[in-house]
Amino acid sequence: MKKTSRRGHSTLNELNITPLLDLVFVLLVIFIITTPQMVNTLEMALPAAKPPPANPNAPKPRVNHIVIGEKGDVFLNDTVVPDGQLMNRLRSLKAEDPDPKIVVKGADNVEYQSMIKVLDALQQLEITKIGLATQAGS
Repeated sequence: MKKTSRRGHSTLNELNITPLLDLVFVLLVIFIITTPQMVNTLEMALPAAKPPPANPNAPKPRVNHIVIGEKGDVFLNDTVVPDGQLMNRLRSLKAEDPDPKIVVKGADNVEYQSMIKVLDALQQLEITKIGLATQAGS
């Protein structure tokens, strides 16, 4: 005689979540392993805590000034530079000092293109020590 129980024919009232938990843990392990590889690293050269002591006997570096007037006139160390001569003058500065220091200052109402022309000339000659002079607002 075959024994049948009422329990064998009943509907499934509870969901077995053990396989689902296994799947979740496998996915968690995969994400933990792959996440550090997806992070982009940014290498930075941070400055030292203390700058090296300055040599008091060393001469101060010469700083060249480029001033751009309101009409686009370019002045290099208080001397007017015609439009076509800017590159030649900057080349001669670089010949005197291989790493010249230059501060660029524009007038209040100078056209943007005049500033770009000067900065582009500096970039073409690979002059990298450039400062932009600013004025504090009132």
